[in-house]
Amino acid sequence: MADANKQLIERLQKDILQWEGYKAPASGRRETLGLGPLEAGFPNGVFPKSTVHELVCADREQAAASGGFVTGVLSLLMQEGGICVWIGRRRLFAPALAAFGVAPHRVIFINLGKDKDALWVMEEALKCGGLTAVVCELKDMDFKQSQRFQRAVEQSRVTGFVLRNAKAKLSSTACAARWQISALPSTDLGALPGLGFLRWQVDLLKVRNGQTGSYVLEWQDQHFVPVEEDVFVAERQVG
Repeated sequence: MADANKQLIERLQKDILQWEGYKAPASGRRETLGLGPLEAGFPNGVFPKSTVHELVCADREQAAASGGFVTGVLSLLMQEGGICVWIGRRRLFAPALAAFGVAPHRVIFINLGKDKDALWVMEEALKCGGLTAVVCELKDMDFKQSQRFQRAVEQSRVTGFVLRNAKAKLSSTACAARWQISALPSTDLGALPGLGFLRWQVDLLKVRNGQTGSYVLEWQDQHFVPVEEDVFVAERQVG
């Protein structure tokens, strides 16, 4: 009886993780998205698709950094095609997406000034199974609203990203993970002219059924590259 109950609980746990967007690796293989050691913090070591991610932004600089980082993630999610809806509060410079390998014509831009309108549009977009992802910029979001988003993606299998104003009081949400992205100085290219690779401080503040952590990632040749902590510290000391 004890073994039967244990097997039942394990099966239910696997089912719940799949409903929440965590896909178990097949035949012992781990299908990574391309975020380096960061992905190990998620259940099964797999970036959760078909769920909603929350990125908190304390100021405009973090909002810009979060937008850039999310665009990099979108390029990985859309490698085999797909369409994304981006709901913003201001006009986005679409050609900049090409720097991350995202063709602007594959992103539907919707500009809305009020949260109530953005919340409604995001929920409806998340219900559309023909989309790959939905990004929405919000001033605030409560637990009930995040639950509605999560229920929508469980049916459509769309991946959602909420760029949320951290100046508001951060309440609990039903999102799979809470991120905070900060821009870091780019690396020196030595004798080469121009700016170095884009670099971010990526903090996983909350991960459902996973582990939190801090990471430094660079964007090189259309993919993320982890920067080892000792290398990053040495660069800062030299700088």
